[in-house]
Amino acid sequence: MLKRWKKISSHTLFDNKFWTYKLDIFDSGKLKVSEYHYVHTEGSTMIIPELNNEFILVEQYRYLNKMTSIEFPCGSIEKGLDEISNAKKELEEETGFGSDELVKIGFFSPYNGVSDEICSVFFTDKLFRKSSIPDETEEFIVHFLTENEIDNLISKNIIWDGMTIAAWTLYKSWRTKK
Repeated sequence: MLKRWKKISSHTLFDNKFWTYKLDIFDSGKLKVSEYHYVHTEGSTMIIPELNNEFILVEQYRYLNKMTSIEFPCGSIEKGLDEISNAKKELEEETGFGSDELVKIGFFSPYNGVSDEICSVFFTDKLFRKSSIPDETEEFIVHFLTENEIDNLISKNIIWDGMTIAAWTLYKSWRTKK
């Protein structure tokens, strides 16, 4: 059985509206007391929207990678919002579609050695047009892609976003169980 580490203390080193950079002091039970630096978030939501046998993805510029990325709509959970409200907000902001029927199909940790973030993944095929107002730093190209096109773009490394690939894997597994 793996031992759980014991947190001795936790300090916030930096905070913004998206995440908190933290430093914990911990005891692993067999080593001396150590430090763990990590990013704390409220989590994130990703939505796999399907419309007429096509899936809606968005392309956006990713500053840190200096490339554009094709992804399912996704975003950090804002303080004061629950998962469903956040997912609906992200879907609307990024695609111009809304939905009142989201189904949670799973979750994953995008970067578990660096962040405590958990991304909850939702599916919907109950969409309606909605006005879209992205955040001031966001700009999107909306893509409508078939399942085969998504698989092909992943295999060619054109869709390279790890969160999208993880969500797509959850979706395919969930769909076969339906």
